[in-house]
Amino acid sequence: MRLVTPPSRHATGLIPSWKRALDLLGCLAALPLVVICTVMMTIVTKLVSPGPVLFRQERIGHQGRRYRIYKFRTMHVRAETKGHQEYFKGLVGSRAPMMKLDARGDSRLLPGAWLLRATGLDELPQIINVLRGEMSLVGPRPCLPAEAELYEPWQRERFDAVPGLTGLWQVSGKNRTTFEEMIHLDIRYARTRTFWMDLRIIALTIPALIVQLRDTRTGRRLAAASARNSAPAHSAPPVPVTADQSPVEQVVS
Repeated sequence: MRLVTPPSRHATGLIPSWKRALDLLGCLAALPLVVICTVMMTIVTKLVSPGPVLFRQERIGHQGRRYRIYKFRTMHVRAETKGHQEYFKGLVGSRAPMMKLDARGDSRLLPGAWLLRATGLDELPQIINVLRGEMSLVGPRPCLPAEAELYEPWQRERFDAVPGLTGLWQVSGKNRTTFEEMIHLDIRYARTRTFWMDLRIIALTIPALIVQLRDTRTGRRLAAASARNSAPAHSAPPVPVTADQSPVEQVVS
């Protein structure tokens, strides 16, 4: 059942000065990592997939304003997105965990890109968005316009906070939480954000990424095992099923 809580005290549209200062200091500290990753991604991308190194996509930001985020490209050029949209629609009305599609393998990904996505390194170019003031280090993840259209009016309160690279949802379970739990966590942050809360979320981000990496590796192993179990055995003759045997059930991922 949805909880009814008072309106946000931060719904004025103003960004606290302490938050902007923390963002600029964080960008300065992260600059060497951004440069190293950019050089490496430029080399790797040119070797495995012709096309741009950076990927731009329209998202919904603070107070519902649209802007374009930057990411390292981890998918083949012109990869289809309809499957993701249908997958998200299913998550909105269910109690299923918010697991990414690529957590169990995704043919759209470049070789090794799953590791980049599981560790969050593909999001580093969004430092550009932080410097522009379109994003913050800490805040709700910006959603796609098509996703925002599925929100109920009360869920749009998450837009009262500037979108971030990390946030309360990300360090509170993320892939193990449901869509509605994500919304409640984002609204909670939008209503109660403080300097110390942001510092705590930043400190918890690395442990959360380690858990996400472990979950992704486990999911990929399960998917690989499922594919092996369900694949037809072309090289060996079928084994007849006798009275004391039963067919092996196909593992559904």
